[in-house]
Amino acid sequence: MTTHVTEIAPATLLTWMQDGNVTVVDVRSSAEFESLHIRGSYNVPLHLLSEHAEDIADRLDQRVVLVCHSGVRATQARQRLSAAGLQDAHVLDGGAAAYAVAGGAVVEGKQAWAMERQVRMAAGSLVLAGVLGGQLLSPKLRLLSGGVGAGLAYSAATNTCAMGSVLAKMPWNRDTREVTPQDVLDQLPSGR
Repeated sequence: MTTHVTEIAPATLLTWMQDGNVTVVDVRSSAEFESLHIRGSYNVPLHLLSEHAEDIADRLDQRVVLVCHSGVRATQARQRLSAAGLQDAHVLDGGAAAYAVAGGAVVEGKQAWAMERQVRMAAGSLVLAGVLGGQLLSPKLRLLSGGVGAGLAYSAATNTCAMGSVLAKMPWNRDTREVTPQDVLDQLPSGR
């Protein structure tokens, strides 16, 4: 089944929110959601959505807008929900930050770096360590830089991010209480 990703502008979501016929699902980590999210949205981290797409799709009976920081995780969520039978899902262009700029109601909390920023910091630090280590300690350490470069190229080609998946499991990206699949299902509307 081919999925067509429909991006919507923040202004469109504002209108849909005023009409009340939309469910907003934020697929970022709990820490990212806590730092800034659209008022009334539901946090369903991508890894839980991926594992329980059919159960989650069954709970979503109206138009759905998926939110992340850059659109990559929301697009992945859209594809998984589509495969589970939910066809009316859209990806918010620009995420919660763009929605706030457009005048939408957001909730701000403890600030956390966006996952994409964390990946850039980790990848850049590893490349720098490989280059410096290769120059100062052993030329073999340059392989670290090459490995990171290969990983980034693979990530771009497949639209996945292994480094982001690893970073999402770090303590600073997790809520104090781990969200369970049942927690996610309990927070969502009753369904179709």
